[in-house]
Amino acid sequence: MAKLRLFLVVGCWLALGSVSAAGDWPQILGPNRNGVGTNEKFTAKDFAKQWQADCGSGLAGVAVADGLVVLFHRPGDQETLTAFDANGQQQWSRGFPCSYQASIVDDDGPRAVPTIQNGRVYAYGVQGGLYCVELKTGKIVWTRATHREFQAPEGYFGAGSAPLVEGSLVIVNVGGPKGAGVVAFDSTTGKTVWQVTNELASYAAPIRVERGQMPRILVITRLNFLGLEPASGKELFRIPFGSRGPTVNGALPVTIGNQVLLTASYGIGARLVDVTADAANVTWEDEILSSQYTTPIVHEGLVYGIDGRQDGGPVSLKCFDPQTRKVLWTKSGLEYATLVAADGKLLIQQSNGELRVAALDKTAYRELAIKRLAGGTTRALPALANGRWYLRNESTLFAFDLN
Repeated sequence: MAKLRLFLVVGCWLALGSVSAAGDWPQILGPNRNGVGTNEKFTAKDFAKQWQADCGSGLAGVAVADGLVVLFHRPGDQETLTAFDANGQQQWSRGFPCSYQASIVDDDGPRAVPTIQNGRVYAYGVQGGLYCVELKTGKIVWTRATHREFQAPEGYFGAGSAPLVEGSLVIVNVGGPKGAGVVAFDSTTGKTVWQVTNELASYAAPIRVERGQMPRILVITRLNFLGLEPASGKELFRIPFGSRGPTVNGALPVTIGNQVLLTASYGIGARLVDVTADAANVTWEDEILSSQYTTPIVHEGLVYGIDGRQDGGPVSLKCFDPQTRKVLWTKSGLEYATLVAADGKLLIQQSNGELRVAALDKTAYRELAIKRLAGGTTRALPALANGRWYLRNESTLFAFDLN
C-alpha cells in the first residue's frame, strides 16, 4: 500500500451549470466537468511563465472565475483558500484548522478542486470540512464538519470527492453510514437538505446530466455507480463499480451521448453504461482502459484516455472507439498524466512536470509540442482558463501564457 502513490489528485470535481464567464475554469475539469476548455485558442509553440506563487501541501488544482484564481492548499496547520488576480497578486486568504496526518502518501493537504458558483467558493477539505466563502472577499458564509457530523471514515487518503453545485444544493459524496453516503446541503445556509445511501466515498466527483429534460446526478462511490434525483436524493439506479481492498475510484464518469464511460485501475477496467432517466444497463465491460485517476477526454465520439498507474507499471495514451472497442492508436512510454482538451488539441500534463501537446487526431498520435514546465511532481489537476495554463507541484503554483 505504500506504493499507492496516487491518484488523489482526483480530486475532485463539480457543478455543471456554472455562471462564470466564457474561458473560466470554475470547477474540477472545467466548465462542464469533462476536461474540455471553451473559447480557448493557442498555437502550442510556447508556454511563457507569467508568474508563480508559493503554496502549501495539497493535491488540489485551482479553480478560475471572474478574474480570480483560487488555490486550496495547506500551509502549516490550516487548510487555506487563497485568491490571486490574473497577475498573481494575492487578493485574500482564508484558513481553517486542520489536523489531518497522512498515513500512505507524503502529502497532508486538500485533494479536491474548489467549486466557484454564483459568487461563492465551495471547498471540501481532506478531513471532510465543507467550506463556503465569498469569492470576492474570502469572507466565511458557512462551514460543516461532515466527517465528524456524519461519522464518515477517513478513507485511504482522506476526503477527496469535490462537491457539485446543482441549483440551490451542494452535493457531496460524504461516505457516512446510516444513510449519509451522499448528502445535499443548502448552498446559502449550509443546512442539510437530504441524505441518502450508505455508500462509502470515492475520490471521483459527481456530475450532472439531463435525461428526458430531467436533471440527474451521477455519482461514482467506493463500490457503485449511482443515479440520483437531485431535488430529493431518491436513488434511481445503481451499477456495481469498484473492488474491495486497496483500490480507488478516482476518474469522473464521462458522458458519450446517452451513454456513460467509467474507468478505474486495480483490475477494475472500464464499463460503458446506457443511462436513461430512471435506469442504467451495462453495454460492455473491458480492460481496454484502466485509469488510476485520470478522467478521459471524449472528442467526436472517440475516447482519449490514460491507461495505467502512477505508482508503477507501463503508462500509455489510447484513442479508441467506445462503440466497437477498437483501439485506433496507442502512445506508449509516457509518465502518468492528466488530460485537458481545447482548440483541437490534447494537453497531456505528465506528473514529472513535462507537458506534451498532441493533435486530437483519430488516425495517429501526432505530437505538436513538448516542454518541461516545472520540477518536482505535478499530480494536481491543471486548469486552462482565458489563455493561461495553471499548474502546481509540491510547493509552487505556476501560471503560463499559452498565447
